[in-house]
Amino acid sequence: NLFCLGREKIGGKIKGKREKDVSISCKRNTIFDMFQRNINRRVTKTKTKTVFLHLCPPIHSFFLSYRNFTAQSTSALDTAAAAADIATLVLESDPKSLRGSLHGLPLQFTPELVDKVLKRLWFHGPKALQFFKHLEYHPSYAHSSSSFDHAIDIAGRMRDYKTVWALVARMRARRIGPSSKTFAIIAERFVGAGKPDRAIRVFLSMREHGCPQDLHSFNTILDILCKSKRVEMAYNHLFKVLRGKFKADVVSYNIIANGWCLIKRTPKALEVLKEMVERGLTPTITTYNILLKGYFRAGQIKEAWEFFLQMKKREVEIDVVTYTTMVHGFGVVGEIKRARKVFNEMVGEGILPSTATYNAMIQVLCKKDSVENAVLMFEEMIKKGYVPNLTTYNVVIRGLFHAGNMDRAMEFIERMKTDGCEPNVQTYNVAIRYFCDAGDVEKGLSMFEKMGQGSLPNLDTYNILISAMFVRKKSEDLVVAGKLLLEMIDRGFIPRKFTFNRVLNGLLLTGNQAFAKEILRQQSKCGRLPRQFKL
Repeated sequence: NLFCLGREKIGGKIKGKREKDVSISCKRNTIFDMFQRNINRRVTKTKTKTVFLHLCPPIHSFFLSYRNFTAQSTSALDTAAAAADIATLVLESDPKSLRGSLHGLPLQFTPELVDKVLKRLWFHGPKALQFFKHLEYHPSYAHSSSSFDHAIDIAGRMRDYKTVWALVARMRARRIGPSSKTFAIIAERFVGAGKPDRAIRVFLSMREHGCPQDLHSFNTILDILCKSKRVEMAYNHLFKVLRGKFKADVVSYNIIANGWCLIKRTPKALEVLKEMVERGLTPTITTYNILLKGYFRAGQIKEAWEFFLQMKKREVEIDVVTYTTMVHGFGVVGEIKRARKVFNEMVGEGILPSTATYNAMIQVLCKKDSVENAVLMFEEMIKKGYVPNLTTYNVVIRGLFHAGNMDRAMEFIERMKTDGCEPNVQTYNVAIRYFCDAGDVEKGLSMFEKMGQGSLPNLDTYNILISAMFVRKKSEDLVVAGKLLLEMIDRGFIPRKFTFNRVLNGLLLTGNQAFAKEILRQQSKCGRLPRQFKL
């Protein structure tokens, strides 16, 4: 019956070997569907426990995905659900047959749907770009500028700059860009890869690619450079030279001031403030808050307090951000009483604390006082009608783990789920790190397995677990480390040369020569030149 349904849905007759293959595929899917929850990940066995990894080989055939799409009309198909199904299809299909599979789907691709699929494939870079490429040949769909931007961002994250510029050229050929947003994405990826000079060249070359520069794009490149602490480059090569051309505004000056504060050079930030006033620009509360935070970051507590008093004297309209900065700043240096005093003063002046203010106070208590007092503050904010956010929970959970209260930390993770606040990758990374540091690698791997239910691992997750696999020096643990390394590559992450060599050494020392060869091949593909190994 299942086979007949498949033929009816797909349409047409299937004969010979193809008919046999589809029949086998359908039987296989029927069996696998019975155990769908248990086979979503490949199983790696250790002596003490079965550990599930995010290393699932393709299980479902294209036939099953096709049947799912035809089960309801495309007009009624929820975009998010469709994106999830398409992402699964892309991940589980043979690359050679993927184009036919995508083109044969009985639904209308839209820019919104494609963007959602690309977001779901964010940590599967090569697969995401395959999906994007195959859709370029779709008979009834054309990529939007937004979809191109997503693909460029994915290629940039993988440091595949050849693909980045090929996509830019295709955008221009189709007359849908590139836009200033496209160049901001590329510049940010170059800065993230440690190539700020290339980011500047990207900005300066915008006109060559048919995209005019304006004040917004000028501020964007300044912001990208300053937030990565390349403020001297931003100031000397761009701001000083081009501020007149683009008529730098308060936002431009705030960005530069914040950049100086990030590298703890508050005198330079004050010079920026002075220059603003000389050019007829009025500093905003954001400007003052940037400088106040800069003093605290530089450890200049006395200067921060004096600056705060000057703000009051000049009748600057102090806001909740100002007080939150003060609470956090005093707390970080261990001045809990002053932090509490400022907190109470804020309430007394009729300025209601924000969730961010409570987060700052809770973080201070976790680090400099006691986690019990932090939990009391957490309960207090709930009683007063505040809704804890991800940051609130993560701060408390980190504090509990740091205090060695693992069970209570896990209770808070369950509590946040009950409260409708799903744990994110930072939540899981904290739990995995503390369990692994405590020697409970199985618990760490168990938390890793749970991530697939709503939060995908990032580079830190893999680095934490790969390092943990070397603690017990077991052969099976090092095989797991190798599989984790391959998975992170498949998701578009580029491991450090040190990580490659460490895993290679471990596999060779434990007699896993065949697996070591596979790692060596991947190392060459990633551009991480391998050491000389005799395999």
